[in-house]
Amino acid sequence: MKIHRALDTRRRRLLATSALAAGAGLLALPQARAQKAARPEKEALKFGFIKLTDCAPLVIAYEKGYFEDEGLVVTLEAQANWKVLLDRVIDGQLDGAHMLAGQPLGASIGFGTKADVITAFSMDLNGNAITVSNAVWQEMKPHLPMEGGKPVHPIKADALKKVVDKWKAAGKPFKMGMVFPVSTHNYELRYWLAAGGLHPGFYTDGDITGTAKADVLLSVTPPPQMPATMEAGTIHGYCVGEPWNQQAVFKGIGVPVVTDHQIQKFNPEKVFGVTRGWADKHPNTHVAVVKALIRACMWLDASMKNRIEAVKILSKPAYVGADEAVIANSMTGTFEFEKGDKRPAPDFNVFFRNHATYPFYSDAIWYLTQMRRWGQIGEHKPDSWYLETAKKVYRPDVYLAAAKALIADGKAKETDFPKTDGFKGPQDGFIDGIVYDGRKPNEYLGKFKIGLKAADRG
Repeated sequence: MKIHRALDTRRRRLLATSALAAGAGLLALPQARAQKAARPEKEALKFGFIKLTDCAPLVIAYEKGYFEDEGLVVTLEAQANWKVLLDRVIDGQLDGAHMLAGQPLGASIGFGTKADVITAFSMDLNGNAITVSNAVWQEMKPHLPMEGGKPVHPIKADALKKVVDKWKAAGKPFKMGMVFPVSTHNYELRYWLAAGGLHPGFYTDGDITGTAKADVLLSVTPPPQMPATMEAGTIHGYCVGEPWNQQAVFKGIGVPVVTDHQIQKFNPEKVFGVTRGWADKHPNTHVAVVKALIRACMWLDASMKNRIEAVKILSKPAYVGADEAVIANSMTGTFEFEKGDKRPAPDFNVFFRNHATYPFYSDAIWYLTQMRRWGQIGEHKPDSWYLETAKKVYRPDVYLAAAKALIADGKAKETDFPKTDGFKGPQDGFIDGIVYDGRKPNEYLGKFKIGLKAADRG
Protein backbone atom coordinates (compact mmCIF):
# COMPACT_ATOMS: atom_id res chain seq x y z
CA MET A 1 0.00 0.00 0.00
CA LYS A 2 1.47 3.37 -1.02
CA ILE A 3 0.50 6.81 0.27
CA HIS A 4 1.73 9.81 -1.68
CA ARG A 5 1.35 13.52 -1.12
CA ALA A 6 2.07 16.03 -3.89
CA LEU A 7 4.54 18.79 -3.10
CA ASP A 8 2.98 22.04 -1.95
CA THR A 9 4.92 24.75 -3.79
CA ARG A 10 3.93 27.37 -1.25
CA ARG A 11 5.49 25.27 1.47
CA ARG A 12 8.58 24.73 -0.63
CA ARG A 13 9.25 28.44 -0.45
CA LEU A 14 9.26 28.11 3.33
CA LEU A 15 12.11 25.61 3.20
CA ALA A 16 14.57 26.15 6.03
CA THR A 17 16.70 23.07 6.38
CA SER A 18 20.13 23.47 7.93
CA ALA A 19 23.36 21.96 6.69
CA LEU A 20 24.86 19.19 8.78
CA ALA A 21 26.50 20.33 11.99
CA ALA A 22 30.15 19.39 12.33
CA GLY A 23 30.50 16.67 14.95
CA ALA A 24 28.10 15.48 17.62
CA GLY A 25 28.60 18.19 20.24
CA LEU A 26 26.14 19.79 22.61
CA LEU A 27 23.24 21.84 21.30
CA ALA A 28 24.28 25.47 20.87
CA LEU A 29 21.43 27.94 20.40
CA PRO A 30 23.51 30.92 19.13
CA GLN A 31 24.89 28.78 16.30
CA ALA A 32 21.42 27.56 15.49
CA ARG A 33 20.11 31.06 14.90
CA ALA A 34 22.91 31.82 12.47
CA GLN A 35 22.31 28.88 10.17
CA LYS A 36 21.15 29.38 6.58
CA ALA A 37 18.58 27.39 4.66
CA ALA A 38 19.91 24.52 2.58
CA ARG A 39 17.89 22.83 -0.12
CA PRO A 40 17.43 19.06 0.02
CA GLU A 41 19.51 17.21 -2.56
CA LYS A 42 16.60 14.83 -3.22
CA GLU A 43 12.96 15.87 -2.90
CA ALA A 44 11.00 12.75 -3.95
CA LEU A 45 11.37 10.10 -1.25
CA LYS A 46 9.84 6.71 -0.50
CA PHE A 47 9.78 5.49 3.11
CA GLY A 48 8.78 2.06 4.39
CA PHE A 49 6.92 1.14 7.56
CA ILE A 50 5.34 -1.83 9.33
CA LYS A 51 1.69 -1.66 10.42
CA LEU A 52 2.26 -0.80 14.07
CA THR A 53 1.16 2.21 16.08
CA ASP A 54 4.77 3.34 16.44
CA CYS A 55 4.92 4.15 12.73
CA ALA A 56 3.01 7.24 13.91
CA PRO A 57 5.89 9.76 13.51
CA LEU A 58 6.13 8.99 9.78
CA VAL A 59 2.37 9.03 9.34
CA ILE A 60 1.87 12.29 11.24
CA ALA A 61 4.78 14.02 9.48
CA TYR A 62 3.07 13.06 6.24
CA GLU A 63 -0.53 13.84 7.20
CA LYS A 64 0.27 17.18 8.88
CA GLY A 65 2.41 18.40 5.98
CA TYR A 66 5.67 18.54 7.92
CA PHE A 67 7.54 16.78 5.11
CA GLU A 68 6.12 19.30 2.66
CA ASP A 69 7.28 22.15 4.88
CA GLU A 70 10.81 20.87 4.30
CA GLY A 71 10.39 20.71 0.51
CA LEU A 72 9.96 16.93 0.39
CA VAL A 73 7.58 14.82 -1.70
CA VAL A 74 7.12 11.69 0.40
CA THR A 75 5.50 8.35 -0.39
CA LEU A 76 4.80 5.98 2.51
CA GLU A 77 4.65 2.27 1.74
CA ALA A 78 3.69 -0.56 4.13
CA GLN A 79 6.11 -3.51 4.07
CA ALA A 80 5.40 -7.21 4.52
CA ASN A 81 7.89 -7.81 7.33
CA TRP A 82 11.06 -6.47 8.93
CA LYS A 83 13.45 -8.43 6.70
CA VAL A 84 11.83 -7.20 3.49
CA LEU A 85 11.86 -3.65 4.84
CA LEU A 86 15.58 -3.78 5.70
CA ASP A 87 16.54 -5.39 2.40
CA ARG A 88 14.65 -2.73 0.44
CA VAL A 89 16.43 0.08 2.28
CA ILE A 90 19.81 -1.56 1.67
CA ASP A 91 19.21 -2.09 -2.06
CA GLY A 92 17.83 1.42 -2.55
CA GLN A 93 14.19 0.63 -3.26
CA LEU A 94 13.36 2.65 -0.14
CA ASP A 95 15.11 5.86 0.86
CA GLY A 96 14.61 5.05 4.53
CA ALA A 97 12.26 3.31 6.92
CA HIS A 98 10.67 2.83 10.32
CA MET A 99 13.06 0.22 11.76
CA LEU A 100 13.65 -1.92 14.78
CA ALA A 101 16.36 -0.25 16.85
CA GLY A 102 18.47 -3.39 16.56
CA GLN A 103 18.36 -3.50 12.75
CA PRO A 104 21.00 -0.82 11.98
CA LEU A 105 23.22 -2.26 14.73
CA GLY A 106 22.75 -5.85 13.60
CA ALA A 107 23.54 -4.91 10.01
CA SER A 108 26.63 -2.98 11.10
CA ILE A 109 28.13 -5.97 12.94
CA GLY A 110 27.01 -8.40 10.23
CA PHE A 111 24.44 -10.42 12.17
CA GLY A 112 22.05 -11.79 9.56
CA THR A 113 22.74 -9.02 7.05
CA LYS A 114 25.93 -7.02 6.57
CA ALA A 115 25.41 -3.41 5.54
CA ASP A 116 26.17 0.14 6.67
CA VAL A 117 22.85 1.33 8.05
CA ILE A 118 22.66 4.33 10.36
CA THR A 119 20.07 6.19 12.39
CA ALA A 120 19.83 9.82 13.45
CA PHE A 121 16.38 9.58 14.99
CA SER A 122 14.70 7.48 17.67
CA MET A 123 10.98 7.21 16.92
CA ASP A 124 9.59 6.38 20.36
CA LEU A 125 9.98 4.89 23.82
CA ASN A 126 8.04 1.83 25.01
CA GLY A 127 5.07 0.49 23.08
CA ASN A 128 5.39 -3.32 23.34
CA ALA A 129 3.89 -5.96 25.60
CA ILE A 130 4.02 -9.70 26.23
CA THR A 131 0.79 -11.65 25.73
CA VAL A 132 -0.04 -15.27 26.58
CA SER A 133 -2.94 -17.45 25.46
CA ASN A 134 -6.01 -17.77 27.63
CA ALA A 135 -5.04 -21.34 28.53
CA VAL A 136 -1.55 -20.31 29.68
CA TRP A 137 -3.01 -17.39 31.61
CA GLN A 138 -5.32 -19.71 33.52
CA GLU A 139 -2.28 -21.80 34.51
CA MET A 140 -0.28 -18.72 35.52
CA LYS A 141 -2.97 -16.96 37.49
CA PRO A 142 -2.98 -19.17 40.61
CA HIS A 143 0.72 -18.35 41.10
CA LEU A 144 0.22 -14.55 41.07
CA PRO A 145 -0.16 -12.26 44.08
CA MET A 146 -3.60 -10.64 44.06
CA GLU A 147 -4.97 -7.39 45.40
CA GLY A 148 -8.62 -6.42 45.22
CA GLY A 149 -9.29 -9.45 43.06
CA LYS A 150 -6.75 -8.38 40.43
CA PRO A 151 -3.14 -9.46 39.83
CA VAL A 152 -0.41 -7.28 41.31
CA HIS A 153 1.71 -5.68 38.60
CA PRO A 154 4.29 -5.95 37.21
CA ILE A 155 3.76 -9.64 36.57
CA LYS A 156 7.10 -11.44 36.59
CA ALA A 157 8.05 -14.55 34.63
CA ASP A 158 8.38 -16.50 37.90
CA ALA A 159 4.70 -17.42 37.49
CA LEU A 160 5.26 -18.55 33.91
CA LYS A 161 8.23 -20.67 35.04
CA LYS A 162 5.89 -22.85 37.09
CA VAL A 163 3.82 -23.43 33.95
CA VAL A 164 6.83 -24.13 31.74
CA ASP A 165 8.34 -26.52 34.29
CA LYS A 166 5.05 -28.44 34.36
CA TRP A 167 4.97 -28.60 30.56
CA LYS A 168 8.59 -29.79 30.38
CA ALA A 169 7.86 -32.57 32.85
CA ALA A 170 5.04 -33.66 30.54
CA GLY A 171 7.31 -33.48 27.48
CA LYS A 172 5.49 -30.48 25.98
CA PRO A 173 7.59 -27.67 24.42
CA PHE A 174 6.61 -24.11 25.31
CA LYS A 175 6.77 -21.75 22.31
CA MET A 176 6.60 -17.97 22.06
CA GLY A 177 6.79 -15.53 19.16
CA MET A 178 8.78 -12.36 18.61
CA VAL A 179 9.08 -10.27 15.47
CA PHE A 180 12.77 -10.47 14.42
CA PRO A 181 16.08 -11.76 15.82
CA VAL A 182 17.46 -8.23 16.41
CA SER A 183 14.15 -6.74 17.53
CA THR A 184 13.49 -4.97 20.78
CA HIS A 185 10.79 -7.60 21.27
CA ASN A 186 13.30 -10.45 21.18
CA TYR A 187 15.51 -8.77 23.80
CA GLU A 188 12.59 -7.66 26.00
CA LEU A 189 11.04 -11.13 25.95
CA ARG A 190 14.41 -12.73 26.73
CA TYR A 191 15.06 -10.20 29.50
CA TRP A 192 11.68 -10.89 31.12
CA LEU A 193 12.02 -14.66 30.84
CA ALA A 194 15.58 -14.70 32.21
CA ALA A 195 14.62 -12.43 35.12
CA GLY A 196 12.11 -15.11 36.11
CA GLY A 197 14.61 -17.96 35.84
CA LEU A 198 13.64 -19.18 32.36
CA HIS A 199 16.41 -19.64 29.78
CA PRO A 200 15.37 -18.20 26.39
CA GLY A 201 18.24 -19.89 24.52
CA PHE A 202 21.56 -18.91 22.95
CA TYR A 203 22.53 -18.16 19.37
CA THR A 204 25.52 -20.31 18.42
CA ASP A 205 27.40 -21.28 15.27
CA GLY A 206 25.42 -24.52 15.33
CA ASP A 207 22.06 -22.99 16.26
CA ILE A 208 21.26 -19.75 14.46
CA THR A 209 17.65 -19.97 15.69
CA GLY A 210 18.72 -18.91 19.17
CA THR A 211 17.22 -21.93 20.93
CA ALA A 212 20.34 -23.65 22.33
CA LYS A 213 19.72 -24.61 25.99
CA ALA A 214 16.28 -22.95 25.84
CA ASP A 215 13.49 -23.54 28.33
CA VAL A 216 11.20 -21.47 26.08
CA LEU A 217 11.50 -21.78 22.28
CA LEU A 218 11.33 -18.39 20.54
CA SER A 219 10.54 -17.97 16.85
CA VAL A 220 9.82 -15.15 14.40
CA THR A 221 6.26 -14.15 13.47
CA PRO A 222 5.33 -10.89 11.64
CA PRO A 223 3.46 -8.51 14.00
CA PRO A 224 -0.01 -8.51 12.38
CA GLN A 225 0.01 -12.33 12.34
CA MET A 226 0.72 -12.75 16.05
CA PRO A 227 -2.88 -13.08 17.34
CA ALA A 228 -3.91 -15.60 14.64
CA THR A 229 -0.71 -17.64 15.12
CA MET A 230 -1.37 -17.87 18.86
CA GLU A 231 -5.06 -18.64 18.34
CA ALA A 232 -4.02 -21.52 16.06
CA GLY A 233 -1.83 -22.93 18.85
CA THR A 234 1.44 -22.63 16.91
CA ILE A 235 2.77 -20.38 19.70
CA HIS A 236 1.57 -20.01 23.29
CA GLY A 237 2.44 -16.34 23.71
CA TYR A 238 4.33 -13.49 22.09
CA CYS A 239 6.00 -10.12 22.43
CA VAL A 240 4.86 -7.53 19.91
CA GLY A 241 4.03 -3.86 19.49
CA GLU A 242 0.56 -2.41 19.42
CA PRO A 243 -2.14 -2.85 18.45
CA TRP A 244 -1.54 -6.60 18.37
CA ASN A 245 -1.59 -7.17 22.15
CA GLN A 246 -4.83 -5.26 22.54
CA GLN A 247 -6.19 -7.16 19.55
CA ALA A 248 -5.81 -10.38 21.55
CA VAL A 249 -7.90 -8.82 24.35
CA PHE A 250 -10.60 -7.63 21.96
CA LYS A 251 -10.74 -11.02 20.23
CA GLY A 252 -10.83 -12.80 23.59
CA ILE A 253 -7.92 -15.09 22.74
CA GLY A 254 -5.18 -13.92 25.09
CA VAL A 255 -4.03 -11.76 27.99
CA PRO A 256 -1.19 -9.23 27.95
CA VAL A 257 0.77 -9.86 31.14
CA VAL A 258 3.48 -7.20 31.15
CA THR A 259 4.38 -4.08 29.15
CA ASP A 260 7.91 -3.22 28.07
CA HIS A 261 7.81 -0.11 30.27
CA GLN A 262 7.40 -2.49 33.22
CA ILE A 263 10.37 -4.55 32.01
CA GLN A 264 12.66 -1.60 31.22
CA LYS A 265 11.51 1.91 32.08
CA PHE A 266 11.51 4.23 29.05
CA ASN A 267 13.19 1.74 26.77
CA PRO A 268 14.06 2.88 23.22
CA GLU A 269 11.92 1.18 20.60
CA LYS A 270 11.96 2.03 16.86
CA VAL A 271 14.34 4.24 14.86
CA PHE A 272 14.35 5.85 11.43
CA GLY A 273 17.08 4.16 9.39
CA VAL A 274 18.91 4.93 6.14
CA THR A 275 22.07 3.57 4.57
CA ARG A 276 25.34 5.39 5.22
CA GLY A 277 25.73 5.88 1.48
CA TRP A 278 22.33 7.55 1.23
CA ALA A 279 23.11 9.81 4.19
CA ASP A 280 26.48 10.83 2.76
CA LYS A 281 24.89 11.65 -0.61
CA HIS A 282 21.89 13.53 0.82
CA PRO A 283 22.98 15.34 4.00
CA ASN A 284 20.52 18.24 3.67
CA THR A 285 17.68 15.87 2.81
CA HIS A 286 18.51 13.78 5.86
CA VAL A 287 18.31 16.80 8.15
CA ALA A 288 15.04 17.87 6.52
CA VAL A 289 13.51 14.44 7.17
CA VAL A 290 14.60 14.48 10.82
CA LYS A 291 13.17 17.98 11.25
CA ALA A 292 9.79 16.78 10.02
CA LEU A 293 9.89 13.71 12.25
CA ILE A 294 10.80 15.73 15.34
CA ARG A 295 7.82 18.00 14.70
CA ALA A 296 5.56 14.98 14.33
CA CYS A 297 6.71 13.56 17.66
CA MET A 298 6.23 16.92 19.36
CA TRP A 299 2.69 17.02 18.00
CA LEU A 300 1.95 13.48 19.16
CA ASP A 301 2.94 14.26 22.76
CA ALA A 302 1.45 17.76 22.87
CA SER A 303 -2.09 16.83 23.95
CA MET A 304 -4.64 14.07 24.37
CA LYS A 305 -6.66 15.74 21.61
CA ASN A 306 -3.78 15.10 19.24
CA ARG A 307 -3.49 11.48 20.38
CA ILE A 308 -7.19 10.90 19.69
CA GLU A 309 -6.78 12.41 16.23
CA ALA A 310 -3.69 10.23 15.66
CA VAL A 311 -5.72 7.13 16.57
CA LYS A 312 -8.26 7.98 13.85
CA ILE A 313 -5.50 8.51 11.29
CA LEU A 314 -3.63 5.31 12.19
CA SER A 315 -6.80 3.22 11.98
CA LYS A 316 -6.98 3.85 8.21
CA PRO A 317 -6.30 0.70 6.14
CA ALA A 318 -3.26 2.28 4.50
CA TYR A 319 -1.56 2.65 7.89
CA VAL A 320 -2.23 0.25 10.80
CA GLY A 321 -5.69 -0.79 9.69
CA ALA A 322 -6.99 -1.84 13.12
CA ASP A 323 -10.18 -0.60 14.79
CA GLU A 324 -9.95 2.80 16.45
CA ALA A 325 -10.97 1.30 19.80
CA VAL A 326 -8.14 -1.23 19.67
CA ILE A 327 -5.52 1.41 18.86
CA ALA A 328 -6.94 3.85 21.42
CA ASN A 329 -6.64 1.23 24.17
CA SER A 330 -2.88 1.80 24.31
CA MET A 331 -2.41 5.19 22.62
CA THR A 332 -4.50 7.32 24.97
CA GLY A 333 -2.96 6.75 28.38
CA THR A 334 -4.33 3.35 29.36
CA PHE A 335 -3.55 -0.32 28.75
CA GLU A 336 -5.93 -3.26 29.09
CA PHE A 337 -4.53 -6.49 30.51
CA GLU A 338 -7.08 -9.19 31.34
CA LYS A 339 -10.45 -8.28 29.80
CA GLY A 340 -11.89 -5.44 31.87
CA ASP A 341 -8.63 -4.82 33.74
CA LYS A 342 -7.76 -1.48 32.14
CA ARG A 343 -5.04 0.39 34.00
CA PRO A 344 -3.47 3.84 33.66
CA ALA A 345 -0.39 3.69 31.41
CA PRO A 346 0.59 7.28 30.63
CA ASP A 347 4.09 6.25 29.56
CA PHE A 348 3.20 3.25 27.41
CA ASN A 349 3.75 5.22 24.17
CA VAL A 350 6.16 8.15 24.42
CA PHE A 351 7.12 9.96 21.23
CA PHE A 352 8.87 13.15 22.39
CA ARG A 353 8.89 13.38 26.18
CA ASN A 354 11.97 12.15 28.05
CA HIS A 355 14.07 13.09 24.99
CA ALA A 356 12.53 10.12 23.19
CA THR A 357 13.74 11.20 19.75
CA TYR A 358 17.45 11.67 20.55
CA PRO A 359 19.79 8.89 19.33
CA PHE A 360 21.69 8.17 22.56
CA TYR A 361 24.88 6.11 22.33
CA SER A 362 23.88 4.43 25.59
CA ASP A 363 20.70 3.13 23.93
CA ALA A 364 22.76 1.59 21.12
CA ILE A 365 25.17 0.04 23.61
CA TRP A 366 22.30 -1.54 25.57
CA TYR A 367 21.19 -3.34 22.43
CA LEU A 368 24.74 -4.49 21.76
CA THR A 369 25.00 -5.89 25.30
CA GLN A 370 21.89 -7.97 24.70
CA MET A 371 23.28 -9.22 21.39
CA ARG A 372 26.38 -10.31 23.27
CA ARG A 373 24.38 -11.76 26.19
CA TRP A 374 22.50 -14.15 23.91
CA GLY A 375 25.33 -15.05 21.51
CA GLN A 376 24.55 -12.90 18.49
CA ILE A 377 27.97 -11.40 19.21
CA GLY A 378 29.94 -14.59 19.58
CA GLU A 379 33.01 -13.45 21.49
CA HIS A 380 34.09 -10.98 24.16
CA LYS A 381 34.54 -7.37 23.07
CA PRO A 382 36.23 -4.60 25.07
CA ASP A 383 34.17 -1.67 26.32
CA SER A 384 35.77 0.54 23.67
CA TRP A 385 34.32 -1.64 20.90
CA TYR A 386 30.77 -1.03 22.12
CA LEU A 387 31.19 2.75 21.97
CA GLU A 388 32.95 2.65 18.62
CA THR A 389 30.16 0.55 17.15
CA ALA A 390 27.50 2.84 18.60
CA LYS A 391 29.19 5.87 17.04
CA LYS A 392 29.28 4.20 13.63
CA VAL A 393 25.53 3.70 13.66
CA TYR A 394 23.97 6.42 15.83
CA ARG A 395 24.28 9.95 14.40
CA PRO A 396 23.43 12.67 16.93
CA ASP A 397 25.24 15.19 14.69
CA VAL A 398 22.42 14.93 12.15
CA TYR A 399 19.79 15.11 14.89
CA LEU A 400 21.36 18.24 16.40
CA ALA A 401 21.53 19.93 13.01
CA ALA A 402 17.79 19.35 12.67
CA ALA A 403 17.11 20.52 16.23
CA LYS A 404 19.11 23.71 15.73
CA ALA A 405 17.25 24.45 12.50
CA LEU A 406 13.88 23.97 14.21
CA ILE A 407 14.95 26.41 16.93
CA ALA A 408 16.08 28.90 14.28
CA ASP A 409 12.70 28.45 12.54
CA GLY A 410 10.87 29.18 15.80
CA LYS A 411 9.27 25.69 15.77
CA ALA A 412 11.09 24.41 18.86
CA LYS A 413 12.89 25.68 21.96
CA GLU A 414 16.42 24.96 23.10
CA THR A 415 15.00 23.35 26.24
CA ASP A 416 13.17 20.77 24.11
CA PHE A 417 16.47 18.99 23.45
CA PRO A 418 19.06 17.37 25.71
CA LYS A 419 22.54 18.72 26.33
CA THR A 420 24.41 15.45 26.43
CA ASP A 421 27.57 13.62 25.42
CA GLY A 422 25.37 10.78 24.17
CA PHE A 423 24.90 8.94 27.48
CA LYS A 424 21.88 8.96 29.78
CA GLY A 425 23.92 7.99 32.82
CA PRO A 426 23.21 4.93 35.01
CA GLN A 427 19.66 3.70 34.43
CA ASP A 428 17.41 1.80 36.83
CA GLY A 429 13.80 0.72 36.39
CA PHE A 430 14.53 -2.80 35.09
CA ILE A 431 12.27 -5.61 36.25
CA ASP A 432 15.22 -7.53 37.76
CA GLY A 433 16.56 -4.48 39.65
CA ILE A 434 19.89 -4.44 37.75
CA VAL A 435 21.29 -0.98 36.98
CA TYR A 436 22.63 -0.32 33.49
CA ASP A 437 25.58 1.99 32.80
CA GLY A 438 26.33 2.36 29.10
CA ARG A 439 29.92 3.34 29.83
CA LYS A 440 30.59 -0.08 31.41
CA PRO A 441 28.97 -2.69 29.15
CA ASN A 442 31.11 -5.63 30.28
CA GLU A 443 30.53 -4.88 33.94
CA TYR A 444 26.80 -4.79 33.16
CA LEU A 445 26.92 -8.14 31.35
CA GLY A 446 28.64 -9.70 34.36
CA LYS A 447 25.61 -8.97 36.56
CA PHE A 448 23.26 -11.44 34.86
CA LYS A 449 22.74 -14.97 36.17
CA ILE A 450 21.56 -16.17 32.75
CA GLY A 451 23.60 -15.12 29.72
CA LEU A 452 27.09 -15.35 28.25
CA LYS A 453 30.01 -14.19 30.38
CA ALA A 454 33.20 -12.52 29.17
CA ALA A 455 35.10 -15.75 28.55
CA ASP A 456 32.18 -17.55 26.89
CA ARG A 457 31.80 -18.06 23.16
CA GLY A 458 28.45 -18.00 21.46
